[in-house]
Amino acid sequence: MSEKMRLYSGPLSMFGAKAEIAAHEKGLDFELIMVPFDMERLYEPKHPEILRINPKRQVPVLIHGEVEIFDSTQIFEYFEHLKPDPALWPAAPQARAKARLLEHKSDEVFFPAVIRLMGLQDRLDDPAAVAAREASARYYFQIERELGEADFLAGPCSFADIAFYMAQLFAARMGAPMTDETPRLLAWRKRMTERPAVRKVIGPMARFLRSHQRPLPNFMASVVD
Repeated sequence: MSEKMRLYSGPLSMFGAKAEIAAHEKGLDFELIMVPFDMERLYEPKHPEILRINPKRQVPVLIHGEVEIFDSTQIFEYFEHLKPDPALWPAAPQARAKARLLEHKSDEVFFPAVIRLMGLQDRLDDPAAVAAREASARYYFQIERELGEADFLAGPCSFADIAFYMAQLFAARMGAPMTDETPRLLAWRKRMTERPAVRKVIGPMARFLRSHQRPLPNFMASVVD
């Protein structure tokens, strides 16, 4: 397929950042298109290609010739088939199943609590906010146990690591950061932050936040300081 891929994302899209990191890890040639975004109006007006392709009206969207897909996990799968090396799913069935489950849990089990916090930033002492932070802390302990002495979550660095890295980044921004109670996870995060593909994505995100006078977690600020 000769057409250059176009990846539509937004400056503060967690799911778009997942897809972008994966594309960089794969060494794929793609054009990144940032859709209109405003800190007050958010994603308005909607980009016409997003409206045309994704019934959920959200980024990321990937266009590659006749391939038009949305959802970061679906984009992961397409990248893996398109360019199997370097692999971002483990080869062994058991490890691959674990990685896929962890990637899914990052989006569907861990991140919903972060979404609740996004709407409670002006009242973090609200019981709903306290419960969301407690749910995040419990999940960190679970992943700390899953990680054990390994460098990454399911063997070599995989889509599972990319997904959880971005989810915990948004959690840290919203008031549910990791702490010294999960030292292995903190070391894992440092390894992930040092990856060139990750830095290519969170660097612009950090600069965007700073340009709007928004605070940055220390690990994120280190990319631009």
